[in-house]
Amino acid sequence: MAWLFYLFLSVVAVVWIGLDGRPESPCPQERLCAALFVSPSTWVLDLAAGVAGALLVVAFWELARRKLRLADELEEKLRSLLSNLRRDEALAIALLSGFSEELFFRGALQGSVGWPLATILFALVHLGPGPALRFWSIFALLAGILFAGLLLWRGNLLAPISAHILINGVGLWRMVGPPPPEAPALERKN
Repeated sequence: MAWLFYLFLSVVAVVWIGLDGRPESPCPQERLCAALFVSPSTWVLDLAAGVAGALLVVAFWELARRKLRLADELEEKLRSLLSNLRRDEALAIALLSGFSEELFFRGALQGSVGWPLATILFALVHLGPGPALRFWSIFALLAGILFAGLLLWRGNLLAPISAHILINGVGLWRMVGPPPPEAPALERKN
């Protein structure tokens, strides 16, 4: 099901970008071109920026998981939802979701409605019932601000896509593997 959803999201993004005639686009004549995804002269810096952003988010998540009960509850809830997933499937979903969501939210939506609204919509897509899933939405909002900033700074989708894929890859890898060790009880805050 996830494969079909991310394929649909990518097709919608490509059609949206193709129909949207923004003059500030990296490819205004063609509307959809390689420059939207990568710059041949800056791709190393773009990729490094994405990896650095992802490492920052992953470190922030680990700190949140150790200090906040809600983060730990969210991870357990997601772990139970993903219990039937193999690690290779988890990595494939990380690739698909990172690419598709960034193509849609940053490539299509952010270019049309601006980064604040695109980021809020990104967070709302990650909203669910209960406090733990609401915490996920807040986390998605912060990650969305990072992704939006990477696009604005680097001018193409390589940095936000690579950051998103790496964040999802690390998260999904952890979710389908053995549970991480518990943080000591004295460190935890409610």
